[in-house]
Amino acid sequence: MSESAQSAPPVTFPPAFLWGAATSAYQIEGAVREDGRTPSIWDTFSHTPGRTADGETGDIAVDHYHRYREDVALMADLGLNAYRFSISWSRVQPTGRGPAVQRGLDFYRRLVDELLAHGIRPAITLYHWDLPQELEDAGGWPERDTAYRFAEYARIVGEALGDRVEQWITLNEPWCSAFLGYGSGVHAPGRTDAAASLRAAHHLNLAHGLGASALRSVMPARNAVAVSLNSSVVRTVSQDPADLAAGQKIDDLANGVFHGPMLHGTYPETLLAATSSVTDWSYVRDRDLETIHQPLDALGLNYYTPTLVSAAEEQVSGPRPDGHGASAHSPWPGADDVAFHQTPGERTEMGWTIDPTGLHELIMRYTREAPGLPLYVTENGAAYDDKPDPDGRVHDPERIAYLHGHLSAVRRAITDGADVRGYFLWSLMDNFEWAYGYGKRFGAVYVDYTTLERTPKSSAHWYGRAARTGELPPLEG
Repeated sequence: MSESAQSAPPVTFPPAFLWGAATSAYQIEGAVREDGRTPSIWDTFSHTPGRTADGETGDIAVDHYHRYREDVALMADLGLNAYRFSISWSRVQPTGRGPAVQRGLDFYRRLVDELLAHGIRPAITLYHWDLPQELEDAGGWPERDTAYRFAEYARIVGEALGDRVEQWITLNEPWCSAFLGYGSGVHAPGRTDAAASLRAAHHLNLAHGLGASALRSVMPARNAVAVSLNSSVVRTVSQDPADLAAGQKIDDLANGVFHGPMLHGTYPETLLAATSSVTDWSYVRDRDLETIHQPLDALGLNYYTPTLVSAAEEQVSGPRPDGHGASAHSPWPGADDVAFHQTPGERTEMGWTIDPTGLHELIMRYTREAPGLPLYVTENGAAYDDKPDPDGRVHDPERIAYLHGHLSAVRRAITDGADVRGYFLWSLMDNFEWAYGYGKRFGAVYVDYTTLERTPKSSAHWYGRAARTGELPPLEG
């Protein structure tokens, strides 16, 4: 460690700051055919040849459904005081409509009770990409009815758990659901229809608004309703007007398409103009924007790496970088005149550039976009090729450095006036990483996929020290 690092003042956080970890249902639960659960679009997608690395699926994942007590005890041992997890829609409402399956709800009741018994605050995400397959068969997110089905589902879960869970998130990263699921096709359901991806984005927005209202109709007023957006930090290679126009186009498609209606009650005019050749937006009905523009109690921000763009010298028709896999189809409708570039710097196992300044920039942007709205970093983390030492320990100094850099950026944002109230590390443990299968390890806890044994990595112990003390431990030498 350098002398300057040793002499730097400690990075400390406010006493009420939440130190959490995050997961999602399909990535960790397994038990895909137990207690009434039916297939989601990710069950179907992962069982379709060629869709995931080595044909891997979440059928077992890391068996959290049966090992949740062990996993909660592990979080408590580390000193975490918050846990963000998602509900499997098809475990609660197998057809995506109608009454709940109580056995499915009972799992989440047990999980919440276990968390509370260990002094860990639960934060529920209602939708983390696992639409019931029957709803996809009826048209999926491009169909308006799916938003109404989501509101019904939100009401069911809110009634069941709203007395004990105070933090709620309607949707996780609707950009991925819309544009990777229906545009590039690298995520479930694997469709490649640019117009459908924009319809999906609108109906996800509508689902958020309807879902927020449904939650508030059945929960105590003290509960907080939020959404988690993977808003992009879009940078341009130059200040040339053509490059700035390219940056605006991607910013609208990555950010404005969601925060425009959610935070401001309108879609950006530049977005509507840029996509006019793809869709006429006629599915946006009277009062939709009012419904979407529900007051939020907090906003979740997910950040991994910035995006660098320029104007393309010619129309781009080949594979487009989207951070989640390769596809010959673009996840950016109407942006065939934009070129994407690799940002400079050290990269994670995903090939994503490590740049904590982007997190600070993102937080400060939303401090300006939504003044007075509390913010949470609901996902941030890194994949590395972690392996146990001969003695069974897993040493991951790269992840510790990543966390130190990004948490320091969060603290700088707080100093600069941002109301950031918590940080959720992605992810609690290694798990099924969507189309990448089990090849990318994001966890602070190592999982042996043969035995399912959990082993906290050195980063988990480092993060646990930060959680217990409210101060970032020094980097390892």
